[in-house]
Amino acid sequence: MNDQDPVGLDRRTVLKSAGAVALGMASTAYAAAPRKRFAVVGVGSRSRMYTHAITGKFRDSNEVVGVSDNNAGRAALAVKTIAATGASKPKAYSAADFDRMIRETKPQTVIVTTPDATHNDYIVRALDAGCDVITEKPMTTTPEKAQTILDACKRNGRHVRVTFNYRYSPPRTQIKDLLMSGEIGEVLSVDFHWLLNTVHGADYFRRWHSNKAISGGLMIHKATHHFDLVNWWLGAQPQSVVAVGKREFYTPEMAKRMGLKGPHERCRTCPEKSACTFYFDLAADAGLKALYLDNEQHDGYFRDQCVWRPEIDIEDTMNVVVRYDTGTTLSYSLNAFNSWEGYHIAFNGTKGRIEHSIVEQAGVAGADETQGKIKDDGVTTRIIPLRGAPRDIEPWTGTGGHGGGDDVMLTEIFGDAPADKYKRASDERGGAYSMLVGAAANQCFKTGQSVRIDQLVTGLTAPERAPMPSRTTSLPMPMKVKMP
Repeated sequence: MNDQDPVGLDRRTVLKSAGAVALGMASTAYAAAPRKRFAVVGVGSRSRMYTHAITGKFRDSNEVVGVSDNNAGRAALAVKTIAATGASKPKAYSAADFDRMIRETKPQTVIVTTPDATHNDYIVRALDAGCDVITEKPMTTTPEKAQTILDACKRNGRHVRVTFNYRYSPPRTQIKDLLMSGEIGEVLSVDFHWLLNTVHGADYFRRWHSNKAISGGLMIHKATHHFDLVNWWLGAQPQSVVAVGKREFYTPEMAKRMGLKGPHERCRTCPEKSACTFYFDLAADAGLKALYLDNEQHDGYFRDQCVWRPEIDIEDTMNVVVRYDTGTTLSYSLNAFNSWEGYHIAFNGTKGRIEHSIVEQAGVAGADETQGKIKDDGVTTRIIPLRGAPRDIEPWTGTGGHGGGDDVMLTEIFGDAPADKYKRASDERGGAYSMLVGAAANQCFKTGQSVRIDQLVTGLTAPERAPMPSRTTSLPMPMKVKMP
């Protein structure tokens, strides 16, 4: 008996063909695997980082199925922009129809990029509808709103992803690596000074961010980034806060000192636009024009409001002291009218000191995709041991927005990324601890009294942190000094 079958095929051919068919079926099944479904609420400038990633680099495994906004023009623009990529054509909904969007489009994850004070509402409703949630920082603006998110996470058994992209910036990750290594031992204190220039810094006073009820002020909207960095760098939880803040630059009085007759309503119609060095031409940037100027008729929102308006109620100069559960103390300042943008930070440890500075190439928020881009040669990092010679550290580098952090973070969220020893991913616990420092500072501005973090919310536990040097780190021996 031979291996030939009645139709002239031997067994080797049959098995080979069957294997090929099976492989083909597996490949087809893999290629046809459903993409992860995302819905986005709030499609202003902050949503673009996420939608561009989903419809671009990560389109094979992700899609946008719905968008929601309180401005019908921006919602329609988002659909048009996403559809033009060929990745998907999401359905558009008003913000009032957010729940209907979830029911009809059935997203697995909702991305929240609305104005800060509304985050909690959409986060809680999405969690209660059975969705995962990704939210822009800050997670929310008040302790009361943070409590609703913490409670919703607990009752639904889910976590909220809070996107702190600065953690992922290579030079900032490098600082974490140095601290984890024990290079300067146990960190006892931190000095941190952040400067906003009169392009980016002034822009907060043109937009809805100038209304503290919406943004929480710069202590929430901006400084939550910085407080989160320190919390993560130290692997510690803030315990108490004292702070002072004032608005002394972006005022009607300062406009007069600059020789202006204003303030006026907005830059576009300002009679003194040729004389004001803070004039902002909203129509000059195609992206901002399409998002805001072309859609003003839908909601009456002006993206180019006068920075000297008397009704602005956020601070432009702030100083904060934070004590951590490890005993470490932080001295922090934020100033919104400087001649350059970036920061200087120093970590004082039991074995020495790390000094680290970054100069950013910051422009108007939302005007491009490289917000927070680091200037060439803009990073310096120096280790100064208690005993021995100082040395400069070659900085880790990256490309793209937020010092190269955006691409790394987006890959972790939408693509495949290896296990992260730095524990850069943040959930609602990290989101809460960072914004609660800012919320406590806001309380201090009013009362002049210190504020304890554990008095602001209940049920907040420590997030997972990367291991840091032990509290038993030994001190270097003192130098022997020869007395005369």
